[in-house]
Amino acid sequence: MAGAVVLLLTATACGGGDDEGGAAQSGPSNVAATVPGVVAPAKVEVIADLTGCKVRIRTEADELREGVCRTKRGDYLITTFPEERLKLTWLDAAAVYGGKYLVGTRWVVSAKPELLEQLRPQLGGKIQELQGVGPAPGPSGQ
Repeated sequence: MAGAVVLLLTATACGGGDDEGGAAQSGPSNVAATVPGVVAPAKVEVIADLTGCKVRIRTEADELREGVCRTKRGDYLITTFPEERLKLTWLDAAAVYGGKYLVGTRWVVSAKPELLEQLRPQLGGKIQELQGVGPAPGPSGQ
């Protein structure tokens, strides 16, 4: 029985991706984690629930959904995407601002670095630092 489940998960995770309709997929392809045992799907409400937040949806668009969390630990923004390529485009645009983000498959959490470290064990993903643009800081004290 376990072998059949693994086979089914493998088959569905590797399937499709060229669906012209752009309909949201469900199942194993919606999950991501680089921390063993952690599976955070690309759904704002589920990610918020995993972090103990009652989310307020801020943006509802075809390209992304954003939810704001205000907690005792700090405030953070959860952004999810219907396709991985849209997340990569968003990260590319966010690189202008620099900073650190917690990134999973089809989702990004924006917060202060200390909070990202606290959320990572709950969500999985990896902390990614974006460089930003503009002049590099010069030596101080001249």
